[in-house]
Amino acid sequence: MKEALKIAIIGFGKMGHEIEKHALAAGHEIACIVDKEDDWIGFPGEAQVAIEFTTPDTAVNNIFRCFDAGIPVVSGTTGWHNRLPEVSMIGLAKNQTLLYASNFSLGVNIFFEINRRLTTLLGPFKDYSPEISETHHIQKLDAPSGTAIVLANEIIDQDERFNAWKLKEQQPGEADISIESLRIDQVHGTHVVTWNGPADSIEIKHTARNRSGFAQGALLAAEWVWQKKGIFTMKDLLNL
Repeated sequence: MKEALKIAIIGFGKMGHEIEKHALAAGHEIACIVDKEDDWIGFPGEAQVAIEFTTPDTAVNNIFRCFDAGIPVVSGTTGWHNRLPEVSMIGLAKNQTLLYASNFSLGVNIFFEINRRLTTLLGPFKDYSPEISETHHIQKLDAPSGTAIVLANEIIDQDERFNAWKLKEQQPGEADISIESLRIDQVHGTHVVTWNGPADSIEIKHTARNRSGFAQGALLAAEWVWQKKGIFTMKDLLNL
């Protein structure tokens, strides 16, 4: 049986509520909830690990507050990863712990692995070119999604033809990967990678039916990381 954890939830929006529900169902305890500035008073209390889902503008400071409190933090916020080198350097210097992900769904992380494999297989065939589409609910603040950016960057890392991604409306060039971002109410998240060739197309797709997969993945990350030191991703957890 897994050890019950005392968890701090940072950000009590839809994902925060979902995490609370699944954490309690799994036998964990919610030690504190931080949803406004005054809630930081007394943080982290008895919490052993924090799970953070907030906004791109506040995530880095939230992570630093966890570092200062000496509490491991699992962050699912996207849109801040341009500051990852700074955050990682400070976390390692302070001997603290962060597990970050653009998407905690186990299915999405397997999808990442398939994306990398497909890119490798199609690498010799230059007639095929990729494009990415992502669709989310209208409350999602960043575009493109962090998951779409990961998918694009994985292709860029493995295919020398591409060196950047651009939103579709920015008119990507031949060396850019086009990402289409759509915002539709009540859509939890759909990502499609399509490789178009002269005679056919190859498409891989992941569709989230609800938020439970994200919450369960974040809890799995918290259970895995809370006694470790360092900077981690879902690749470490899943041995990918």
